[in-house]
Amino acid sequence: MLKHLFAPLLIVFGFSNTMKAQFGFSHEVGIIAGPIAFQSDYGQRYDLKTNLENSGFGIGIIHYMNFSYEADCNCYTPQNYFNDHFKFRTELSYNKTNLQHEGEWVKPERTGLGADQLRAMKGSTQLTNLGIQLEYFPLSIRDFTATNGSWGPFVSLGTQFSYYNAEVHSSLGPLGTPSTTFPKYLTPSGNHPYGFSTESNTVWSVVSSVGTRYKLSPLRDLMIDLRFQYFFSNWVDGLNPNPNIYKENRSNDWLVWLNFGYIYYIE
Repeated sequence: MLKHLFAPLLIVFGFSNTMKAQFGFSHEVGIIAGPIAFQSDYGQRYDLKTNLENSGFGIGIIHYMNFSYEADCNCYTPQNYFNDHFKFRTELSYNKTNLQHEGEWVKPERTGLGADQLRAMKGSTQLTNLGIQLEYFPLSIRDFTATNGSWGPFVSLGTQFSYYNAEVHSSLGPLGTPSTTFPKYLTPSGNHPYGFSTESNTVWSVVSSVGTRYKLSPLRDLMIDLRFQYFFSNWVDGLNPNPNIYKENRSNDWLVWLNFGYIYYIE
């Protein structure tokens, strides 16, 4: 797994060193954790129960470049709009979600073979993410930093490189036969012999979030952050029924992560 993350790490740290050479800044480090709702090919589309049941948990470590303050001289940087409203964030995180079918087609009153096959299908996906985001603070970062008890709302946009490990199985027996597998998952999809796969692979995604900080003290913040992450693949959850036939499953996988964080400023 580390070899897959090595090149993105070089990009992130190379960018960090370039920024350090061009602009003065200080550092912030933190931890984040919180629940995840994974939107996948399991269950009924737009079904609230599916969204609630197919949930997981994520943790991570984060690092910020704060352009409004320069640690080398223990002073504020020359004030301009960019350094008073933007921060650059890097992140290493991990999350896991257990997956199952929910909704109309697996209700207890449905007793056919297809319903039994869907109820018996279970899965999970684990993701290790390395990413960068540019955060925009509409209010002054300097004013927020100088005032205990203040709020610092933000929005962000960025990208992440992920290594995922998807697993799918059935309590009826090995998948891939008509007796254990719902018909649409037996159809070849992409370069896979079936519409399901237990595999490990890498994927890029785009990340956007909205959140706020709360100033506890000059060197400590609390943070709440609601994130949307869209993957450029439909195999992250281990299911991808042929999208040319099954239009209801044509969208790529994505997730929503509500995380809570603690951030410390390094002097």
